[in-house]
Amino acid sequence: MKKRHEQKLIILSIGLLIAFSIPVSLLFNSEREIFGYPMILVYLFAVWMTSIIISFVIVKKYDE
Repeated sequence: MKKRHEQKLIILSIGLLIAFSIPVSLLFNSEREIFGYPMILVYLFAVWMTSIIISFVIVKKYDE
């Protein structure tokens, strides 16, 4: 794997560590709901889905 792809994945990992930390996650712990789901669940799954897509794009560029 190229060095710049490794660096991008490390930056993504650090960003996820911050996004999934308790203080940041608790910012979305409210009574609001989106489509009947609590805000914290929507936040966690949105961050998770976004990280999967970003990882896929980074690794896909490596294959080319």
